[in-house]
Amino acid sequence: MSGEHADVDRWPDVARLPSAAPARTALARMLVNRALNRLDLTARTGRAHPNTAGPRLTLHDPDAFHRRIGRDGLIGFGESYMAGEWDSEDLAGVLTVLARHVDELVPAVLRRLRGLWVSARPTTDRNTRDGARSNIRRHYDLSNDLFAAFLDPTLTYSSAVFTAFPARPESLEAAQHRKIDRLLDLARVGAGTRLLEIGTGWGELALRAAARGARVTTLTLSAEQAALARERIAAAGLAERVDVQLRDYRDIEGRYDAVISVEMIEAVGAAYWPAYFNALRRALAPGGRIALQAITMGHRQMLHTAATHTFISKYVFPGGLIPSREAITEHSTAAGLRTVADDGFADHYAETLRLWRERFTANRPTVTGLGFDPVFHRMWEFYLAYSEAGFRSHYLDVRQLLLTEGTPR
Repeated sequence: MSGEHADVDRWPDVARLPSAAPARTALARMLVNRALNRLDLTARTGRAHPNTAGPRLTLHDPDAFHRRIGRDGLIGFGESYMAGEWDSEDLAGVLTVLARHVDELVPAVLRRLRGLWVSARPTTDRNTRDGARSNIRRHYDLSNDLFAAFLDPTLTYSSAVFTAFPARPESLEAAQHRKIDRLLDLARVGAGTRLLEIGTGWGELALRAAARGARVTTLTLSAEQAALARERIAAAGLAERVDVQLRDYRDIEGRYDAVISVEMIEAVGAAYWPAYFNALRRALAPGGRIALQAITMGHRQMLHTAATHTFISKYVFPGGLIPSREAITEHSTAAGLRTVADDGFADHYAETLRLWRERFTANRPTVTGLGFDPVFHRMWEFYLAYSEAGFRSHYLDVRQLLLTEGTPR
């Protein structure tokens, strides 16, 4: 396929090859060739590059590829993949090499001028109450069946924790249950615990907490997720112990012995992190514990990403931003919370994403049957491989944190 075969209404920036100033296209070509010459990548473009090792990138339409990058940078790089203008038999491998050297791809003098050529994030993606609902619908309400096509039977859409790394053979389902149980243990959830979960997903954590005897209130903005979570909870005979609410975290009612939020802070947006941590603090009963699982990135990278419209913010998680550990500390401390445990496991997320990507690829006919076209397939494959590369290169991390009331000592 190529860009001209994309649905122009659904994928306007993939279907139409952008106009780009010749100078920007030439600059993109120079930067791409510079990267290929220096990095552990092999390119097949009709002429040989010095490197012959490493993952191979095949350019089907070099002119379109360079024009898109010249016009839109890394968004153009992703859109060129969506358009079928380049491929790789090891997409995650190519992206991992690039992620490991992301700060070297553009010369320092050009990095200082990045404000002249990157796009700002759309103000329409801000996570106001209405904006947050819209942003959640654009991802999580795509189709429950879509997510079932690549997640494990628990329908858990966050990093698993494997027994050891490199992982010994075990099911992703078992590794997801291990992750959930670690969070429940961290928050000391047991019989009689009043638990608040912010970010229901499809209900697996609420199910396991209720099975321990906890009484669970779980919040989501996704109508699709809420409906299926309620079905799963009822089928398990735990409906009396779990209350699934379509509610914004800013509208929490009551106080709880434990609060758990798994990879939800990334959807909040930097402008609303103070509101998020203040909501956590208000919900906490005296002596209570907050267990968070959060994706993180370096602080400088976070500041750059916050000011930039990215492929992920355009196509996957509108309004989202991955925080740094420094940002979490700053905003949680300001809300009157202190961190008493902080554990990272990036390699486990890379493995989780690899398994999701393989399952998504294997279930391509199912995804097509749900009405998703070839451009969506390539977009989702790129998203999963792009994310895997972030964790495999350690550009990204994922952490489990325990917060309690009080200031750091």
